[in-house]
Amino acid sequence: METIALILLLLLAVVISGTLTRLSPVPVPLPLVQIGLGALIASVAELTVPLQPDIFFLLFLPPLLFLDGWRIPKEGLFRDKGTILELALGLVVFTVIGVGFFINWLIPAMPLAVAFALAAIVSPTDPIAVSAIAARVPIPARLMHILEGESLLNDASGLVCMRFAVAAALSGTFSPAAAFGTFLWVAIGGVAIGVAVTWGTTVAKNWISRHLGEETGSQILISLLIPFGAYLLAEHLHCSGILAAVAAGITMSYAEHSGQALAVTRVRRSAVWDTVQFAANGVIFVLLGEQLPQIIAGAAQVVRETGHHEPAWLIAYVAAINLALAGLRFTWVWVSLRFTLARAARKGKVPYVPGWRLVAATSLAGVRGTITLAGVLTLPLTLVDGSAFPARDLAIFLAAGVIVFSLVAASIGLPFLLKGLKLPPEPSHQKEEDQARDAAAEAAIRAVERAQHEMGDGRADVDLYVDVGARIMELYRQRIDGRAKIGAEGDLVRKLDAVERELRLAGLRAEREEIYRFARLRRISDDMTHKLVREIDLLEARFSAG
Repeated sequence: METIALILLLLLAVVISGTLTRLSPVPVPLPLVQIGLGALIASVAELTVPLQPDIFFLLFLPPLLFLDGWRIPKEGLFRDKGTILELALGLVVFTVIGVGFFINWLIPAMPLAVAFALAAIVSPTDPIAVSAIAARVPIPARLMHILEGESLLNDASGLVCMRFAVAAALSGTFSPAAAFGTFLWVAIGGVAIGVAVTWGTTVAKNWISRHLGEETGSQILISLLIPFGAYLLAEHLHCSGILAAVAAGITMSYAEHSGQALAVTRVRRSAVWDTVQFAANGVIFVLLGEQLPQIIAGAAQVVRETGHHEPAWLIAYVAAINLALAGLRFTWVWVSLRFTLARAARKGKVPYVPGWRLVAATSLAGVRGTITLAGVLTLPLTLVDGSAFPARDLAIFLAAGVIVFSLVAASIGLPFLLKGLKLPPEPSHQKEEDQARDAAAEAAIRAVERAQHEMGDGRADVDLYVDVGARIMELYRQRIDGRAKIGAEGDLVRKLDAVERELRLAGLRAEREEIYRFARLRRISDDMTHKLVREIDLLEARFSAG
């Protein structure tokens, strides 16, 4: 009962954090509120959550990484692939080496392998935290796509580097040649397993659905199990479960293009995954706050062993590491930008040259979040000989400090850097959207025409099918004709569509309220209420998204 009560308390804290964030008159990052609530729980309820690193890693990372890979915009990922790879791979290695040596020099009590592990842990970035911070000063869309792509890939590269560093700390030895060969096996094997698990599962469930019908609950559960299956299989074969989860998510996005799933399955599955993401991200930060008191106590003890008797040195360490991270990131972004501009010049292009504010914003947007916290909490408790893992509490505190410090710094700095920033206009995808909508409408017209002939063939009331089909096809033709108009006529059509959408939404809300009034008066049954309200909800969701 105590464990169940604790889980419910953590989830309640996640719910309350969202409300407190919306009530705040200033834009406070949601993770900071969740950390504060966790610390409050620890001080008031006096609860302690014993975290097992392997279990924590398995519970939280596979679904989060899988969902990142599934939902990331692929066109932005491929368009800016050079920049993203430079940040996600090159910057991670640069950070691990530079910050690793810096931490070892700053804190001699922390072994070099542990310092490298900590540097690898703090290298992944978290765009969710950035978007929450910049909600009132929107981040440029292309920069956000780059940050999302960087986060997806540097989650994997940073955590893989951490695994190597931890292995070196446990064994006491490190061979670059052996590590490179192992890395190839770990990386290639992890990606292959992730692709194979998702592809194989998708083929199997589609075959079953075609022959036996589709059950929505089973389909949703399968999507939840795929990341865990890919992760566990990869780890069993000594490959990267992290890369397997990411690859499984990316493959899932392409597998979904087959359009085999029912509409109701896609709608409900999306809602379930939104809930999983919100809950998992929130619980991780609440757990960080709950663990803070004992983390601080353990870190203070390590600091005393270094000869510094004042725990205030902990704050100095956190500030120094954040400055090192920011300096290395700014340097890498600036140098990378110079090379990008030079390559464009050699090709005869005249690229947009970003100012220092955009470079600084890109550097400051490297906020650490969920993956950093999940990674550092998976550091082993003991070495091979059974002795305590060196400086574990200090490493956890420093990683937590980096998260909090980077969130606060971005909260203050990003609005200032992005406010009034002049950027080239984002390319409009309206033409592609109109083409896709027109093609879909034309396909619908052909399908309706074919279906009306098949359904009315040989029937006495064939005219009924012809009239209904003509009415439906006319709606599609009106949509095509409306999008074909340009200039003032096109603007008028879009304005009419917007007015129609608002009026439809007003009507749907009135419909729903009347249905509920009938239900309160017991004039319709609960089943009928649910059916009618669901129909209205789906229509409202459609027009709201439009």
